[in-house]
Amino acid sequence: MAALYPFRALRPTPAAAKDVAAVPYDVVTTDEAAALARGNPLSFLHVSRPEIDLPAGTDPHADAVYDKAVENFRRLQSTAPLHLEDAPSLYVYRLRMGKHEQTGIAGCFSLDEYARDVIRKHERTRRDKEDDRTRHMLAIAAQTGPVFLTFRSVTRIAHILESVTAAAPLFDFNAPDDVRHIVWKVPANQTRNLIDAMAAVPALYIADGHHRAASAARAREQLGSQKGHGEWDTFVGVAFPDDQVQILAYNRLVRDLRGSSPEALLSQLRERFAVAPGPPVPAQRGDVSMYLDGQWYTIGMGEAAAALAASERLDVNRLQELILTPMLGIGDIRSDKRIDFVGGARGTGFLEQAVSSGRAAVAFSLYPVNIDDLMSISDEGGIMPPKSTWFEPKLRDGLLSHVF
Repeated sequence: MAALYPFRALRPTPAAAKDVAAVPYDVVTTDEAAALARGNPLSFLHVSRPEIDLPAGTDPHADAVYDKAVENFRRLQSTAPLHLEDAPSLYVYRLRMGKHEQTGIAGCFSLDEYARDVIRKHERTRRDKEDDRTRHMLAIAAQTGPVFLTFRSVTRIAHILESVTAAAPLFDFNAPDDVRHIVWKVPANQTRNLIDAMAAVPALYIADGHHRAASAARAREQLGSQKGHGEWDTFVGVAFPDDQVQILAYNRLVRDLRGSSPEALLSQLRERFAVAPGPPVPAQRGDVSMYLDGQWYTIGMGEAAAALAASERLDVNRLQELILTPMLGIGDIRSDKRIDFVGGARGTGFLEQAVSSGRAAVAFSLYPVNIDDLMSISDEGGIMPPKSTWFEPKLRDGLLSHVF
């Protein structure tokens, strides 16, 4: 079963929601966060990335950063203002980007089920990132960014969400990236229906937010050992049906050719693969688009061997094993400084510009992973290669915070 819990959300007033809502803390650099928050004292980035309000060059893990997060969170609660709901509630959260639309359930989810793998994972987390968000949660005594979850679509849940969204929303605004965010508060008579319907869902899958969930689990360990059971036994998330989520490619930039030349790399590739001029976006699985020396090429890697594990058959893994490691010397992509990762939302023009400007020597554009791959790999207990999926559109921080 998938347990679903109403919670007392700390939320902005409808009038302030657009100014408060901020991109997830981990999709922007410090400089990008500062630029987005500039001129907007209500931006939740002042809480999620508080180093933007400290002197340039401040270590983002310094004590002063977490102290600033507490100060900014308190200030925002009074100036936005942020309102703590009188009673626990569930919410419905809809994202609309162009023609794409997805509607999910916002509530709290069980950390016991996270530990038992009822809530399934597909990527490993980094200890340093967990340390940061755990400390941030404990400092401000809240989870302020929801985990993005998915589940296999259920007709009963779809009907309940359709009923809830027929009413007037609590929030409805277009973010600066032109993604529309619409949030409804679930009425009491539908809350029990949603809880019961979710209880029949056998598993949830973390789509985006592995570090948030892992950090919530670590925060629970500390708080539970001191205080016993409480709000920290759950984490805030939004669960979307699998047939609505959208995965874009997670592309690669390599900074240099390891002393080789574009001609030599092309020759090496042609010895093993079918390589021809092609489009910036691959047309099918098994193909990778490469931007090198001002031109796009299609590299046909062919079909993966059926004997490989599901995660090893993914194009992101095959690119790594067949090209990046043996031909370009990229080792552990979690730590290798010669490789960068670019979410598909930035477009292939971003890849071209990075190579043309000299910031990278070569770019690789991938065919997106699909949701069935993610769920089947998670069901098997497998781990996908790092930076395999880019979910778009993304939830916003600061709209529905879960306080301890």
